[in-house]
Amino acid sequence: MHLLRAPDETDTTEEVAASANSIWDTASNALPRVGVAIAIVVIGWVASRGLRALLRHWWCHRQTPSFAEVMSKVAGWFVVVIVTLLAIAVTFPSVRPVDILGGLGFFSLAIGFAFQDILENSLSGVLLLFRQPFRTGDQIEVQDRTGTVEAITIRETRLTTFDGQLVIIPNRDVYKSVIRVQTAYEVRRIEYVIGIAPDSDADRACELIVSALGDVAQVRRVPAPQAFVSRLAPSSVEVTVWYWTDPRQADAIRTQHHAITVAKDRLERAGITLPADRLVVQPSDGLLAALRSGE
Repeated sequence: MHLLRAPDETDTTEEVAASANSIWDTASNALPRVGVAIAIVVIGWVASRGLRALLRHWWCHRQTPSFAEVMSKVAGWFVVVIVTLLAIAVTFPSVRPVDILGGLGFFSLAIGFAFQDILENSLSGVLLLFRQPFRTGDQIEVQDRTGTVEAITIRETRLTTFDGQLVIIPNRDVYKSVIRVQTAYEVRRIEYVIGIAPDSDADRACELIVSALGDVAQVRRVPAPQAFVSRLAPSSVEVTVWYWTDPRQADAIRTQHHAITVAKDRLERAGITLPADRLVVQPSDGLLAALRSGE
């Protein structure tokens, strides 16, 4: 006695077998392409690492270390993106390059909205490195923060303040802010004010101060120091002093100390006294009457 399978069971079995054969054929045909894609990714990754190292070494001799580090990373990422697109095209031949680029554009737009702050900081970092308004080691003031630039990364600028604190500022804030670079030039002008007694010879005092600054080794001879009367205060004549010195903060402070002390000593030796605070007392009528009655 023979058992006959129902027609629907036979059809289902044949469909499953056909699907399995189709999947196997597709996988067999795709395996070489997947292998080639994997090889492309591996070679591309090694090439990106080698390119980063080569560009970093090359740029270090021509640009700042921060520029070399960031730009070499950008170049490495560019190679990785190109290699990834190539691997996708090899694995899926039916996918056209236009479709890949379109999908990449949509993906980039979505990433841009999701990581807007990060991308803005990264773009600002790249622009700062290309423009180079300041470099690593410069002393700058930005957003009321003053210090020495330790590093410019792809996302932030790091400052070490003059009191030894680390300040990290997002690159977008640095790029949008007014930046004062103290070490942009070889010399920097320093200004201070010194007061002399109202009855002193102001012209003579200015000459003595300029002469005294000539004895300070750190004060530049060109441009020459200057001293001039800038204000008549109630109890003094104020003399403003200008001189030029090295731009770094520590050097400027030491030079200012010497510049003030030598000017003070020179004025005192010449008999020009510094002003003493004067207190003017205006007695009231009641106080005057009491004083008279006491007499």
